[in-house]
Amino acid sequence: MQKYLCLLAVITLTACASDSDEGTPTDTVAAAPTQSGCIAGGGGSLQARLRGALDEDLDWTNDSMLCEGGARPDGKGLRVALAGPLPPTQADRSPARRLRFIFGIDYQDQAAGSAQALPTNVTVIIEGEGRMFATRGNDRCAVETLERVPLPAEGGRYERVHVRGYCTEPAAELAGSARLLLPTFEFTGRVTAGDAP
Repeated sequence: MQKYLCLLAVITLTACASDSDEGTPTDTVAAAPTQSGCIAGGGGSLQARLRGALDEDLDWTNDSMLCEGGARPDGKGLRVALAGPLPPTQADRSPARRLRFIFGIDYQDQAAGSAQALPTNVTVIIEGEGRMFATRGNDRCAVETLERVPLPAEGGRYERVHVRGYCTEPAAELAGSARLLLPTFEFTGRVTAGDAP
């Protein structure tokens, strides 16, 4: 168990150097922003429905969440990590737990036509509990809206990114048999400026 927790810490704190094993939990980014909140000027948010191992409708605001992201090493996709509170259940009197999402978004859809959806790999981590869920592939979730706008107040180093998407199949728990589905998700976060799709 200790070995697994150490691996979990490494996964959540370090960026993956390669995308050769697409869809594995190593498809992550470091999420250690320097400021409090998601975007220094405000406007960060996340709305997501969780069903299965967790049954929650999340509605995070800028000050209650952290975000970080940037291009994948091969430049063919975007990684965004978001962390925020997971409210305790009524039966649980412990403090609110933290939840971390890691989205690996491909820039190019396999299908032709104007109504393309970008294949997306999703990892969800319940911090402090050693539980991780991963789609292990980018064919279960998709992003239908991806918008990037420069953040001048951040010296041109960062961009505001707005994403809307969905999952059609659940993520599997790495150390168990539970499943977690994100029927819909939408977020606005901050990523390092770089090549956009």
